[in-house]
Amino acid sequence: QVQLVESGGGLVQAGESLRLSCAASGSISSVNAMGWYRQAPGKQRELVATITRGARTNYADSVKGRFTISRDNAKNTVSLQMNSLKPEDTAVYYCNANLVRSGSLVAYTYWGPGTQVTVSS
Repeated sequence: QVQLVESGGGLVQAGESLRLSCAASGSISSVNAMGWYRQAPGKQRELVATITRGARTNYADSVKGRFTISRDNAKNTVSLQMNSLKPEDTAVYYCNANLVRSGSLVAYTYWGPGTQVTVSS
């Protein structure tokens, strides 16, 4: 019973900011990498940003300098601060976490249900 739940999505105007958060809950032994992905209408799902347990980050070129990913290992949460939003950022944003369940020997990747981010021009 592991769950990821995103929050913070909504409708904003171009140039504004939005902060997404995601919490992993349930019987969890450890959380490895976490990340954010998005899927815009008519496009493939794409990586937005990832962060390892050691706080190494990776960003899509399209969001570098505008988005910042962070995490709280103690609370198993990951956030995405999105600044200077553009209409092309409009998409469903999904939280992702590679984690090990309690009592398990293998890591598995889990996904949240997604949250809609809409940026108007």
